[in-house]
Amino acid sequence: MENEFLAVLCGGGRNNAMAFGFYERGIVPDIMTFADTGGEKPETYRAIELLSRWCDDHLGQTILKVSKDSMYESLEDQSLRTHTLPSAAYGWRSCSDKWKIQPQDKLLNNFPPARDIWDAGKKITKALGYDAGERRRGEKMQENEKYRFWFPLKEWDWFLEDCIAAYKRHGLPVPPKSACFYCPSSTKFEVKALAKEHPDLFDRAVAIERNAENLQTVKGLGRHWKWEELVQISDLQMSLLPEPPQMTCTCLDGEE
Repeated sequence: MENEFLAVLCGGGRNNAMAFGFYERGIVPDIMTFADTGGEKPETYRAIELLSRWCDDHLGQTILKVSKDSMYESLEDQSLRTHTLPSAAYGWRSCSDKWKIQPQDKLLNNFPPARDIWDAGKKITKALGYDAGERRRGEKMQENEKYRFWFPLKEWDWFLEDCIAAYKRHGLPVPPKSACFYCPSSTKFEVKALAKEHPDLFDRAVAIERNAENLQTVKGLGRHWKWEELVQISDLQMSLLPEPPQMTCTCLDGEE
């Protein structure tokens, strides 16, 4: 790949394994960034922290955390103060544009080495972690006067399982799927898991849902269903199940 300046846009999940691929191929990024919406799960923030340390040791780059310069502290704060749901609940993608793409572009626009590249009439290569199993992602991204786009995992034919293997190969814990804890794209399984594993975050998501007004085309964070009702129904269904019979322990306590 021809490269004058390589900007690596890190997500929060397993596709950040592209960092290991760079190391294995002797590729050194010029800058690595992570856009923080303020709504990732604790496991994601921990994964980014560990990967940033690894990148500092092996690539000479730490992962710079950037956030949107806004009157709102976070996307969660915006939703609460404007009495709306995140835009994905309405079928839009502006939350990603505003809270992820724009902050990283702003950093590059004010980063002297990047400006030097543009002043010389050259382009910056943006590397994004779409793996080989995400064939359609990124296909609409067209090279423009400032950027060319590169999907290294696709070029290397790395699928999700290859990303997981790379994490294990380099001794870092495999991160969970990355998404805001109130993401409207969450599956019902993921919503119920959030309620179980992070009840505090689930309560904050429900607060967004309850606070939203004028929901004419959607019902809640699930678009056609409410997160709160989903978990309430699940809890009710569990309470109606008969108690399982008491089983005698069959452990042998060391007997042969």
